[in-house]
Amino acid sequence: MGHVIDCATTKKFLKKKLKYSWRRFRECIKQCQDPHIYEYMVSQLCMYMLFEEAGKLKIYYGDESGFSLEPCISYGWQPRGEYVRITPVGGHRLNVFGLLSRDNDLHAYSVEGSIDTDFVIACMDDFVKTMDKKTVIVLDNASIHRSEKFNAKLGEWRQKGLRIFHLPPYSPHLNIIETVWRKIKYDWLKPGDYDSWETLQKALENILTSVGKEYKIDFQELTFFKKYKESKTAII
Repeated sequence: MGHVIDCATTKKFLKKKLKYSWRRFRECIKQCQDPHIYEYMVSQLCMYMLFEEAGKLKIYYGDESGFSLEPCISYGWQPRGEYVRITPVGGHRLNVFGLLSRDNDLHAYSVEGSIDTDFVIACMDDFVKTMDKKTVIVLDNASIHRSEKFNAKLGEWRQKGLRIFHLPPYSPHLNIIETVWRKIKYDWLKPGDYDSWETLQKALENILTSVGKEYKIDFQELTFFKKYKESKTAII
């Protein structure tokens, strides 16, 4: 009869002997990318970013995210022997379409219900009114960003100084607003914010209107852009 190893012994072995740590698994989607398309599209995005640094245009990164009373806070410091308990509650969901620049200028549009092409178009039409220079909006390839209705607006927006740049497939890491959604869900929202739908809405409103002021992220040294500039310097 073989030996029985309990859970505690296994965890100790993994932690002490193998130096493993307990953390989230990460999705690996790099193998899904076409390397040639990816490289070409990244170079195009970096060119836009160089124009932005020269003051010739502004880039905003757009995306959608949803928030509900089902919290994303899985880990946190807790007193030994005590547990912070969060009761999951279904029901309401607030979906947000956001546009974010590298200097933390966020334009957020929220709705209780699903986000469709019509909603995104309405948000873009509103955003265009705030522009004071040529602007590029970076989006993923979601169907609501590629629909016939959406494409029919491209000419109108271009006449107003707005261009749409679609990221290469399977490249969420190139969209900086993804970092904001992650920070909101895992850092900026607190357990108490999930006490009720009202407290969650209030907390989200406060966060979304405070990005760039109370809540800031340094996007100035993006890895892919830094590598691009270094490669150009090496050629020169």
